[in-house]
Amino acid sequence: MEMRIIFGLGALAAIIEGLAPGMVPMGLLPLALVVLGLAYGFMTLDAEDSTMFVAVAIGLHFAADANVLSHIQFIGIYLDAIIDQLKLLYLSSIVAIVATRVYTRVKG
Repeated sequence: MEMRIIFGLGALAAIIEGLAPGMVPMGLLPLALVVLGLAYGFMTLDAEDSTMFVAVAIGLHFAADANVLSHIQFIGIYLDAIIDQLKLLYLSSIVAIVATRVYTRVKG
């Protein structure tokens, strides 16, 4: 249940920051996305079997950088901005996966 709440809050923060950038002062929503992504990565993902999640995150990263959705008329720019913010959530989860994997390898 906690994982759904974390991901739901992250999706909500990404939508708000994507549609109205800078609405929350001092860049708190991107910071919240990173913190929620780290929490999601530590809580839900298995560091030894995370191939599918990493593949989705890398695909999302490339799609966001290529501005793929901006070619859709009227709403594409907004969808692209939301995807750019979701990228923060997914990539910070990858950082949590890498940290967990390094910890388990060093620990033995």
